[in-house]
Amino acid sequence: MEKARILLVDAAPGELLDRELERLLGHGLAVTLNLRRVTDRAGARAAWAGRVDFTDFDGFDEPALIAETVRDGTGHHAVKSRAGVPLRAAFLAAATDPALAHPLRVVGRAGAGTDHVELAAAARHGVVVTHTPGSNANAVAEFALAQLLALLRNLPAHNEAAHQGRWTAPAAPAPELSELTLGIVGLGRVGLALAERARALGMTVLGHSRGPAGTPVPRVDSLRTLLTTADVVSLHLPLTPLTRGTIGRAELALMRPGSVLLNTARGGIVDEQALADALGDPAHPLAAAAVDTFEHEHAAFASPLFGLPNALLTPHLAGMTRSATATAAIRCADHIAALLAGRPEGVPVVTL
Repeated sequence: MEKARILLVDAAPGELLDRELERLLGHGLAVTLNLRRVTDRAGARAAWAGRVDFTDFDGFDEPALIAETVRDGTGHHAVKSRAGVPLRAAFLAAATDPALAHPLRVVGRAGAGTDHVELAAAARHGVVVTHTPGSNANAVAEFALAQLLALLRNLPAHNEAAHQGRWTAPAAPAPELSELTLGIVGLGRVGLALAERARALGMTVLGHSRGPAGTPVPRVDSLRTLLTTADVVSLHLPLTPLTRGTIGRAELALMRPGSVLLNTARGGIVDEQALADALGDPAHPLAAAAVDTFEHEHAAFASPLFGLPNALLTPHLAGMTRSATATAAIRCADHIAALLAGRPEGVPVVTL
């Protein structure tokens, strides 16, 4: 029986690559590895020659992605991504062409978010989309706390000054975490992990979520109440048509004087221009923001937040710890293999 074929658009990084490939091969899959984001390409070729096939293309270049997926009329039963390579309608139509020897059946994401996949098009073409919710919850929660501490103590500015030989002091003493109320928007796995850690550090924690009650975090009845109550607001929502633009000008204006906004969720949840205008206005109640996710990322990275001293910007790396990345890669491999084998029980599947 011919093996099911999988294309790794972007594989696990560093030493985790070997673990991911061993897992996929152990499931009996025929693997094509895209080398574009592999640091040691020569080493990967030497180590895996004869066991996997190789290719090299930019996954964010849709024509290149389509060309590789359907090359020689062969196709792939599954595609796995990690860094949010867009899988839109044109790709899904081409990859599921019945003329292919192996039309696409499964898309796997080694991570929680699936907004990079056009889910309606996937459903039309019979493609199942799976992901690894919760695999990076601890990592993102820890990162949000790191963002907050860096902003509260103004670490980036003091670091820059010290490297320039300048001895600086804060204009006013910073508050301790135990003096602050943290408002968490979205009480999923990440939000709850952050709440646990913040309370251990003495913070008062409030939450707002559309999901069912029953979590140990006290809830407020509206986003407005949370924004007017919390000193720090941390966003932990998926990007959907309902959550896009959740934080705009009106919401930012509601925040408490001297407040801080943290976004490790998705860029589209926040109106970046409204946030930039707020941070650039000394009279605005928002004092600072830390942003790890943007409306435009990777090769298209651009933001009106560039250059603002009270905006701490990082390139979507909150979930990138060794443990989180390894967990996501292995779980994703297991989910894809189970779906290809017709064993969907217990596999998380994303629907509209």
